[in-house]
Amino acid sequence: METVEDVVIVGAGICGLTTALGLHRFGIPSLVLESSESLRAYGFGLTLLDNAWRALDAVGIGDFLRQQHIHLQSVLVTSTFLEKPTAEVSFKGHEIRCLQRKLLLETLANELPSGTIRFSSKVVSIEESGFFKRLHLADGAIIKTKVLIGCDGVKSVVAKWLGFEKPVLTGRSAIRGTAKFEGGHGFAPKYRQFVGKGVRSGFLPCDDDTVYWFMTYWTPSTKEKDPAKLKQFAMNKLQDTSDEMKSVMEKTSLDGIVSSPLKYRRPWELLWGYISKGNVCVAGDALHPMTPDLGQGGCCAFEDGVILARCLAQALLKPAGEEIIDEHKRIEMGLKNFAHNRRWRSFDLVSTSYMVGFIQQNNGKMMNFFRDKFLPKFLSGLLLSKANYDCGKLAYND
Repeated sequence: METVEDVVIVGAGICGLTTALGLHRFGIPSLVLESSESLRAYGFGLTLLDNAWRALDAVGIGDFLRQQHIHLQSVLVTSTFLEKPTAEVSFKGHEIRCLQRKLLLETLANELPSGTIRFSSKVVSIEESGFFKRLHLADGAIIKTKVLIGCDGVKSVVAKWLGFEKPVLTGRSAIRGTAKFEGGHGFAPKYRQFVGKGVRSGFLPCDDDTVYWFMTYWTPSTKEKDPAKLKQFAMNKLQDTSDEMKSVMEKTSLDGIVSSPLKYRRPWELLWGYISKGNVCVAGDALHPMTPDLGQGGCCAFEDGVILARCLAQALLKPAGEEIIDEHKRIEMGLKNFAHNRRWRSFDLVSTSYMVGFIQQNNGKMMNFFRDKFLPKFLSGLLLSKANYDCGKLAYND
């Protein structure tokens, strides 16, 4: 059976749902195809900076999420080799909060009309069909669409169709977790970060009871998934870190810990690759997978969603009676505008994030000295400067 849709978004993650919600605010329906049986809250926590909050306000859910999460006041950076913090940088004038990913995705999904998200719907191939694209799903279903948007992550089928290579391993991995403190954790509203010995780690309070923590380290790719072994491995790696960090890790239940290799897209691909082609484009991690060292992966995906919805609205909110060929040209131009807007922004964030991670986790003696003495405030300032971007409102001038 073949069905026809105006807009199909592949992937019900941050970018896919934000794009769908942005389109919904314009009165444009979309269908979101998600391969999993339910929303995936992989990674547990997500740090959102100023640019992400501007995007959340644009789609109308910022205030609700603010009420659920603590406003962080500063970042406190400590070297593994030193007893005292090397730097504290105030977040005054900035809005930074650590969100629970599950609540974030549910909030986005709950704002969408019933039936917008179709679960257990894996796209296996894409083919041309005149001014449409025909999608073949794993269950045998076929969907024709005027617009195809790939927000399907690092293993994106849509990115592959556009000619992008698979994201590459960085040689680093991350272990992430959340800890619940019944009766409250008592931590100050600060982002605590520890660097040294080839490891970067830290923790951030999400709310009064929940703390998100992470550890990134140099390692060959590992397939270890046993949460008990992961937790013990992390505890051993961080045996020299602060008692606060250890207490957070100890409080983490085995169903609240996960590990993954860190991947990124080679920056030069973003300069010469096809972000859009005809009525197809990619966004979010399908476009710009990056390391977590600037905290901009999710933030950038929110930007994508707002800008993409605005570009598409200009194309789809057309005069009555317009020919389909004219509509197709408007869609193509709208997606080209999106690609032009996002190309250099994506290149900048992917490149800078990779370099910051390399510097922070380098274990050479000279680099350790230079990083501990001179770089903490510079790197923290760099994190804040990259969050100055404003994706704008949803409204556009016709």
